[in-house]
Amino acid sequence: MIERKYPEAEANGLSKLLKQVFGEDRFPVKVEELVLDYTQQRFPAAPIKRVQGKDLPGFEGMLVEKPDKTQWKIIYNSGIRSQGRIRFTLAHEFGHYLLHRERQSEFSCSQQDMEEWDAEEREIETEADCFAATLLMPLDDFRRQVGAAKISFDLLSHLSDRYGVSLTAAALRWIEIAERRAILIAVRDDHLLWARSSQAAYKSGAVFVTRKRTYAVPPESLAHSCNAGFSFQEGSLPAQTWLPKEPRDMPLTELTFVNEYYDYTLAFLLMPDAVPKWEREEEDDDDPASRYDSAMREGRFKA
Repeated sequence: MIERKYPEAEANGLSKLLKQVFGEDRFPVKVEELVLDYTQQRFPAAPIKRVQGKDLPGFEGMLVEKPDKTQWKIIYNSGIRSQGRIRFTLAHEFGHYLLHRERQSEFSCSQQDMEEWDAEEREIETEADCFAATLLMPLDDFRRQVGAAKISFDLLSHLSDRYGVSLTAAALRWIEIAERRAILIAVRDDHLLWARSSQAAYKSGAVFVTRKRTYAVPPESLAHSCNAGFSFQEGSLPAQTWLPKEPRDMPLTELTFVNEYYDYTLAFLLMPDAVPKWEREEEDDDDPASRYDSAMREGRFKA
């Protein structure tokens, strides 16, 4: 029977070790050095002996066992221009090695595998992503860096620089810890490529199930191609523009930014806390503006 290993526990154990050796300023994690040194010391019978870049069309990285089972190697796509993406790819494959190498001898991972961290039908990919995110961006340090700051391009840039990851990876980690209702989406050709809801948004039903449905980007959205023109934009619009089931007077803040290393646009959809249905039913049937003003006065919309 294969022993179950937990990605957060494995990554946190390594983070603790790195903290003891290098202190608080151990970021960005030098993944290649860690992979080679740690596996040689911990698993000398079959360590990872090589990390190299190769042409891998359609894939971000691979973990491959030597036929004689005496060593492994990690291969990453040499066409990747972003060092942050390479670092996450190496950490992802390292996760496969620590968590899953007893299950199979080869792992081939695409960009999609490393972005949709909640893909239930690909459990091992989800676990490798979780390991990589936890190793590169430990939650204790990540929360300290975020503090009480609102999500912004400057905050994401700081997180990206500190941890040596892409803006996408930093954004996905932020949505994971966000206390407010928020959705992170990726847009390509005016359709959603993927989406990730914060826990608060998910509980309120603010979810895009991109694996089962195709979602067109509303023309009013900043993420729509007709409104593109800046690398970073912020604006407000009715929540119903994106989410028809939201109250008519619910506002939404949209932040969009283009990452030069990706072929899609990222956007945050930020919403106030949901108003309980029974409270909404007590509102007068007057114009939406007056209902919104009432909600703001009573503190039921928390921007």
